[in-house]
Amino acid sequence: MLNLKWKDAPTIRKVKCTHTNAEKYLVSNVLTVGKEYEVKNETEEFIFVIDNTGNVGGYYKDYFE
Repeated sequence: MLNLKWKDAPTIRKVKCTHTNAEKYLVSNVLTVGKEYEVKNETEEFIFVIDNTGNVGGYYKDYFE
C-alpha cells in the first residue's frame, strides 16, 4: 500500500489552511486556520497532508489555498 509510505515521502509543496467550516465532517480538531501543512499527495478532489495529529490525512481542497 503506497499510502503507508506517504508520511516519509518528500513534500510536494506547502499549503495554508483557510477555513475549517466543514458542511459534513469535523475537521477543526485536526486542522488549524492559518497554519501551513506539507502536501504528501494530491488528487483532483483531495489533498493529503500531515495534519495536527502527526499523521497523513486526506481533506477536500477547498480548506486550503
